[in-house]
Amino acid sequence: MHPQAQRAFTPTISRRQLVLTMAALPLAARAQGGALRIGQSTAMTGALGDLGSAMHHGARAAFAAINAAGGVNGRTIDLVVEDDGYDAKRAVANVDKFLADGSIFALFNCMGTPAIAAMLPKVKASGVPFFAPFTGAMVARDKDARNVLNIRASYPEEAAKLVYHLATIGIARIGVAYQDNAFGKEVYDGAKAAIEKYKLTETTALAVEGSPASIDAAVDKLLQADIKALVVGLAGKPLTDFVKAVRAKRRGLPLYALSVLSSAATIKTLGDDATGITVSQVMPLPSGASVLPIVREFMRDWQAAKVELEPSHLALEGYIDARVFAEVLRRSGASPTRASFIDAAYNLKQLNLGGFDVGFTSPGDNASRFVELTMIGRGGKFVK
Repeated sequence: MHPQAQRAFTPTISRRQLVLTMAALPLAARAQGGALRIGQSTAMTGALGDLGSAMHHGARAAFAAINAAGGVNGRTIDLVVEDDGYDAKRAVANVDKFLADGSIFALFNCMGTPAIAAMLPKVKASGVPFFAPFTGAMVARDKDARNVLNIRASYPEEAAKLVYHLATIGIARIGVAYQDNAFGKEVYDGAKAAIEKYKLTETTALAVEGSPASIDAAVDKLLQADIKALVVGLAGKPLTDFVKAVRAKRRGLPLYALSVLSSAATIKTLGDDATGITVSQVMPLPSGASVLPIVREFMRDWQAAKVELEPSHLALEGYIDARVFAEVLRRSGASPTRASFIDAAYNLKQLNLGGFDVGFTSPGDNASRFVELTMIGRGGKFVK
C-alpha cells in the first residue's frame, strides 16, 4: 500500500476515547513496581498548613499500617504529596502534573474549596478517581461527576445540624451570620432550610463581608435583634474577627460554628474567646478514650507513625479517608483499573468502619452523613 494511502487508513483516537482506554488499562500497564501511587495537592505550608498537614499525616499513618500488613491485594500504596500552600493556581499546576503522570492512579484528599473548584473541570474530563476532596462545598458534589467521590458531610448539613440542636433545646431567636461568598451562602441555605423545617420564625440572618466595618455593623444588628444564640458561618480571618467582636459586646452569647473552626491555628488566634463555642464536626472526637474502634485504631497507628502533631479531627479525617480508599481498592480486584475502582466505590453501599458508617450511593452525594456537636473547652481542647 502507498504510504499516503496507509496514513489515510490510520484510525484516529479522540481525547475521550483515550481517557476511556487509559481508565480501562490495568495499573500494571501504566506503572512500574508494586506500589500503587496516588497524588495529593494540599497545603503543607502557609496560613492553612496546619489543616493540610494534619490530614496528610493522618492518611499517611493509615497507609503505613496497611502497607506494613502487606498492602492491598499484595500491593502497597504510595501517597505522593505536592504542597500548594492553599493557592488555587499552585494546586491546579500540581494536579496537571499528576494527570500527566500515567503512574498516578487517583487523586486523594486534595484540599480547599477554591482549589477544588479550579481543578474540577480537568479532573472530571480525565476520568481519574478524585477521592475524598477536603471541602464541604456543593461545588464538589456535581451529580454529573461520577469520578468525584466525596466522604465528608456538606456545609449545609453541618449548618442544619446546628439549627436542629437549637430547635430541640427550645431556642427560637437564632441569629445566622454568614460570609458573603459561596461558602457562606451554602451555610445560610442549610440553616434556612432547617429554620423553615422547625418553624423558627424569630430568626435574623445577615451576610457579612470581611472588613472590620462590616463585621462591627453586623454584630450590632444581630445583638439589637435580641438573639439568644448565633450560628457563625464564616471562615478564616473574618471568623476570628467576628467572634472577637461578639465576645467584646456580649460575652455570654452562645456561639455555634462549623468544622472550619477546628484548626489549631484558628483556636490559638481566638484564645480565651474560643472557650464555650459549640462546633459541628464531620468526624468523631479523636480521643484515645473513645468507644469507637476506628478511633482506637487511629490512635494506635498515629502513635506508631510517630507524628509530631497532636491528634485531631482533621488527622482522623485523613486516616478514615485512607481506610475507605483501601477498602474500595481491595474490592477493585487484583488488577485494578480506574474504572473498576470507581465501580467498586459505588458498589460499596454500606460499610461500618469501626463504628463510622460510609456508603457511596450516587454522584453528588456524600458517603458519610456523620455530624456531631462538640464544644471547645479551656485550653482549646474539644469535648462532647
